[in-house]
Amino acid sequence: MKYYKYLRYLSIHKYYVMIECFKVGLYWRGIIHDLSKFYPSEFFPYANFFYNRNINNPHKSNYFNDASFEFAWLFHQKRNKHHWQWWILLGDNGVTQTFEMSYKYRAEMLCDWKGASKAQGKNGEVKEWYEENKDNIKLHPDTRKWIEDKIYEK
Repeated sequence: MKYYKYLRYLSIHKYYVMIECFKVGLYWRGIIHDLSKFYPSEFFPYANFFYNRNINNPHKSNYFNDASFEFAWLFHQKRNKHHWQWWILLGDNGVTQTFEMSYKYRAEMLCDWKGASKAQGKNGEVKEWYEENKDNIKLHPDTRKWIEDKIYEK
């Protein structure tokens, strides 16, 4: 049942992201968005993490340990350029370097955020989520300016 539930959520998420991508002319990106989440190395850890919760502690996974999910999340970030984590480099000296995201990937990232909001029953607005998380999101200054211009426009 947990695999069906995750497949259902993933399909809904992909649908909303596709619609958002189509709105900005990213037709191919909208179609192929998050395909790696169907790979066994991502699908099963995600399903087990999100749909196999401990009833007494819904924030704690029953699936081996959270490292299984974290590793799948790492795979996902490094397979998909629409994640800001793909565009950073932790140097051997410990210094983090950010690279500017190309238009199609930063636009897809914003579409991903909007689609996730809609899939989770919200209205697709990401301003509040971004405000809560922006200090943890490492972006090149030009990418951040573009993202914030889009989020705060209207």
